Amino acid sequence: MRFGVKFTAALAISTALLSGCASIKDHRGFLVDQALVDSVQVGVDNRLSVERTLGRPSFISSWGDPAYYYISSDTKQRAFGTPVAVKQLILRIRFDAKGNVLAVDRAGMERVARLSPDGKHTPTLGSNRTFWEDLFGNIGTVGAGGGGGPNGSNTGGAPGTGPNGS
Repeated sequence: MRFGVKFTAALAISTALLSGCASIKDHRGFLVDQALVDSVQVGVDNRLSVERTLGRPSFISSWGDPAYYYISSDTKQRAFGTPVAVKQLILRIRFDAKGNVLAVDRAGMERVARLSPDGKHTPTLGSNRTFWEDLFGNIGTVGAGGGGGPNGSNTGGAPGTGPNGS
């Protein structure tokens, strides 16, 4: 009897601890129904029939050929971790000038970009300068004359010759 209580308590504690390590699964965007996606036919359907079949698109193209985009993404995230895409579908339905379906294109995980930003150093174009070069590098260049008038002088000309007579 005593062993059963200890075993039950240990089992409950280990279950609680292990549940914290479980992944959080999340779905965002378009809910894919493969039968409905496959029912969209080139040359048969138009914008209205596509919207009635698949619903409103995730977004509509702003330039170029008119197109509807349906985006679906499944992510997985460990406790205190960053979400990672595990499944993705990008469905692009292109239309001709009359609004009829011209093509149905699909893309998946090959279009997911994996970025790994480095918080310690951000590379920039140009020269790599040290802290001291940044601090003292502009001494003598701020307020230096030149550029405005003839022969590098910064004179504006005779008084009263400006556009306002000033």
